[in-house]
Amino acid sequence: MKTDIQIQKDVLAELNWEPSVNAATIGVEVKGGIVTLTGNVGSYADKWHAEAAAQRVEGVMALTVEIEVTLPGPSKRTDVDIARSAENVLQWTSYLSKDSIKVMVENGWVTLSGEVEWQYQRVTAATSVRYLMGVTGLSNNIAIRPKLTSKAVKTDIEAALKRRATAHPDRISVDVRGGDVTLSGTVNSWAEREVAKTSAWGTPGVNNVVDKLTVAY
Repeated sequence: MKTDIQIQKDVLAELNWEPSVNAATIGVEVKGGIVTLTGNVGSYADKWHAEAAAQRVEGVMALTVEIEVTLPGPSKRTDVDIARSAENVLQWTSYLSKDSIKVMVENGWVTLSGEVEWQYQRVTAATSVRYLMGVTGLSNNIAIRPKLTSKAVKTDIEAALKRRATAHPDRISVDVRGGDVTLSGTVNSWAEREVAKTSAWGTPGVNNVVDKLTVAY
């Protein structure tokens, strides 16, 4: 099991390795396997990539983010401009139905709402908006319309877990109520935890995934 010092070193190394992150502007603190990122970045995308980099490190039990986004002068835009850009990029995204997603912007923070049929469409919408100039944060409130019965969703998720690189899929319990899926049990790493969550989200009919998995080293 890694010590907090080793986890800190590994997170810092991962931040330095990630080309989309300016690691010099980010501080890393670790206590009991819980990582806290601090500092100041120039865009929301920088913040998001820093979070993703920290989550990739084995031994990270949880992550808290205290990074502030301070836009440089040329990147500052009005909420109206940001909303217009977000609506345009969503309209031009082929994976999305026209007018299926609504956009709200407040002080640069974008909130997406509406309904889609698949999780990949929900992710695509967030990715399209994340990199727009002037965005300081993003809330993805897009819902997924359930299409299958709870039994069918449960069967699909369990089959996906067996197909993928999860060492012990039998240690993961899948509970489905409507479009809500709860994962519980034990996994060996954060990466294995992400595989389980991705398997659940990749199943048609899933509207929400509650992660109650425990990482045991």
